Amino acid sequence: MVAFRRRRFADLPDWPAADHTLALAAFRRGAGQFLSNAVRTGTLGIDAAAFRAAAEASLAAQPGDGTAQSFFEQHFVPLQIVPDTVAGPDGEHGFVTGYYEPVVDASPVETPDFRFPLYAPPPELVKVDDVSRPPGMDPSFRFARRKACGLLEEHPDRAAIEAGLLRGRGLEIAWLADPVEAFFIHIQGSARLRMTDGSQLRVGFAAKSGHPFTAIGRLLVDSGELTLAEADMDGIRAWLAAHPDRQRALFDRNRSFIFFREAAVDDPALGPVGAAQVPLTALASIAVDRELATFGVPYFIAASQLAIDGRPFRRLMVAQDTGSAILGPARADIYVGSGLEAGKIAGRIRHAADFTVLVPAALAESLAR
Repeated sequence: MVAFRRRRFADLPDWPAADHTLALAAFRRGAGQFLSNAVRTGTLGIDAAAFRAAAEASLAAQPGDGTAQSFFEQHFVPLQIVPDTVAGPDGEHGFVTGYYEPVVDASPVETPDFRFPLYAPPPELVKVDDVSRPPGMDPSFRFARRKACGLLEEHPDRAAIEAGLLRGRGLEIAWLADPVEAFFIHIQGSARLRMTDGSQLRVGFAAKSGHPFTAIGRLLVDSGELTLAEADMDGIRAWLAAHPDRQRALFDRNRSFIFFREAAVDDPALGPVGAAQVPLTALASIAVDRELATFGVPYFIAASQLAIDGRPFRRLMVAQDTGSAILGPARADIYVGSGLEAGKIAGRIRHAADFTVLVPAALAESLAR
């Protein structure tokens, strides 16, 4: 269960410094989705149709003219999200992690140096829902494999695919030099590839095998290989480098396998296109639970123990992506940016946070207690 508690903007810690300009730019990028009725309302009941007026007004606003804060204050009411769970040590009811866009070298063809492929979805992989999902298949599966007879079954998992199940079918988008980099691209869901011919290519999430995601950091903690403090991205990478003979077995325990689609690098300053079908904005876009949340909605996130740029994290952000491990009403993955430095920051984000969603006044009346 979840409740919405009405708040004032003055109640939000450091609200005047929440980087409204960046958030308004991100919100505007998704405005067209609201206006074309392309946004699905999540099960929390944050009605997408209620955002049409704010979306239209955002297209007339200029994010850099000093009016961004007043735009949000004029068009929205803050509602704190209060899940029916125990709050964190500072009263925070949610949790944030971070993700980024890896930037790696790649080849369009397999070579002795580039041997680890990223795959496009096979044609027999199909989406399923509660109506089309076969009896007995786990309700969490959103993809299945269509057999030659037309019946659906679970798609083979990571271990089978990595063992060569799809080789030779022309599904390879690009080849990487390092299996660790390939695995982390699967975790992040996108990457920017520096091709050997000098061009650049983006790959983004297209589909998955359907199997549940398993965090290898959690596996290493549970087995005593790493402490919880050590199980950030740097710690996991260090463990993998020290145990090359155990990498594959560990990777295969995450049965989920990601398939990608190609995209041009139209604007290197922006991130990849997220699940909301708009480019992500570093430190202004978040990934949310796609079943509960509504894409395009602004969130004020306050994490008292998370420091980025030397001060506590208190920023206004927009829900524009999703992820397999992002489950719950007060749960988000913060998009940090592209490249190695962004990855180092993202890999250390594992913090309790307070979530406040910004909704139009009429909607606030129906949601808040």
